[in-house]
Amino acid sequence: MLLHHMFVQIAKKYESNLAFVDRTTGGGQTYGKALIAALILSEKMKKYDEGLVGIMVPTSIGCSLAILGALLSGRVPVMVNYSTGAAQNAEYAQKKCGFKTIITSKALLEKINCPRVPGMVFLEDILESIGFIDKIKAAIWSKLPLERLMKKIPQGNEDDNVVILFTSGSEKDPKAVQLSHRNISANLEGISKAFDFSSEDVFLANLPLFHVFGLTANFWLPLSYGMKIVTYANPLDFKTICDIIREEKITFVVGTPSFMSGYLRKSEPGDFISCRIMMTGADKTPDSLRNEYMRKHNIVLLEGYGCTETSPVISVNTPGSNQPGSVGRPVFNVRVRIENYETGEESATGEVGRILVKGDNVMKGYFDDFESTSLCLRHGWYDTGDMGYMDPEGFLWHVGRLKRFVKIGGEMVSLTRIENVLERLLPTDTSCCVVEVPDPIKGAKIIAVVTQNINEKKILKTMGEELPQISLPKQFIVMQELPKMGSGKIDFRRLTDIVRDMVQQGRRL
Repeated sequence: MLLHHMFVQIAKKYESNLAFVDRTTGGGQTYGKALIAALILSEKMKKYDEGLVGIMVPTSIGCSLAILGALLSGRVPVMVNYSTGAAQNAEYAQKKCGFKTIITSKALLEKINCPRVPGMVFLEDILESIGFIDKIKAAIWSKLPLERLMKKIPQGNEDDNVVILFTSGSEKDPKAVQLSHRNISANLEGISKAFDFSSEDVFLANLPLFHVFGLTANFWLPLSYGMKIVTYANPLDFKTICDIIREEKITFVVGTPSFMSGYLRKSEPGDFISCRIMMTGADKTPDSLRNEYMRKHNIVLLEGYGCTETSPVISVNTPGSNQPGSVGRPVFNVRVRIENYETGEESATGEVGRILVKGDNVMKGYFDDFESTSLCLRHGWYDTGDMGYMDPEGFLWHVGRLKRFVKIGGEMVSLTRIENVLERLLPTDTSCCVVEVPDPIKGAKIIAVVTQNINEKKILKTMGEELPQISLPKQFIVMQELPKMGSGKIDFRRLTDIVRDMVQQGRRL
């Protein structure tokens, strides 16, 4: 089904139910009002260029309606990252995808000190231009019988693009991922088979919608059930998030491990009593974080796995099927193949190899980038670039990016495995990341970055009981904070550049 058609059906069915509660602005909207507002915006957007339209708005009612308005106007939203380098990201998106108009907000530009980019159109101006006739016309449309209303909105097929998202750029320049209605619809179906959702659930939406994790899990998923969606624009405001979860009686929370760690620190026992599901993704979940959620809140913190290119969910742990440390079993309509990274043969159970994925959730390809598309899509299989293995019970274990394996002295060493061992030995409020820098003799050497001073000799001695000598860090660097992407993931690319520069200059922080 086309996703904007799904929204119209849901809005008609749950007309009087609250669709959005915006804890940033204090506003709220029923599904019926949201439909009227989306129809108004769709008419306003028809004055702009056809095809693609950029959206650079924080997670809010406004962002949600901008996405729906774009689709109902026959346009495809291109989600622009505003968290770092917003102006540069906006210009990059315009150039990469060949469009002009970007819907954004004056308040956002002022808050992040972003200069205006040619082609920017402001939500504040659009809202000010809405008159009485616009409201009456949209209200009349919204009251039409469903069958008649569906004929008035844009048609198409499931393989049409529904959104263009950019990869994180944590390792190289972002690629523009084309996701279709079929891709996201298939993922919603797969997720729904794994969990028992209903319109009574209350979903926390605080992840940025320019990230696929936020777009699918914080927007399309709760919308598809007619849930109440509680939006808040700043996932780093940990104490406020805890208050929102308690006050709004949130039942479903998803986030990155770094966000979940912040919520844990700022929460009080009882804050999360309404939550029936709390799930992490996008980064490896430390055992210590799972243990602390159970100790403090008696909550089983579940972990899942996905990619922008897979809409995103590939596998999830569920309350009835959970293997801590794994990233869960593949959702029912996704196939996973583990392939030997040298021979291309399918790996045996328990054998580490490249993770390949096939299913209707796999992207159409990268926008205007045939070379990158052909390198990662082969015979319907998407090569995630990740390494992992399947255990005898069918759980998928993620062991790191292939690019986060380095060759030292002729041996393949996993930086992710080193991090997993190190983080178990660090205090609970200390974060770490392991990077490699060039070495003239062995080709590479390992540097561990930690956020607090530690007893290095003691840590290395204990690490040596689990890891070979070649895998032990040759140096520890202390940084107060690790650089992060807007999604909460560690920015490996930036951190590696920082560390290499520091090592070259012989400096330590």
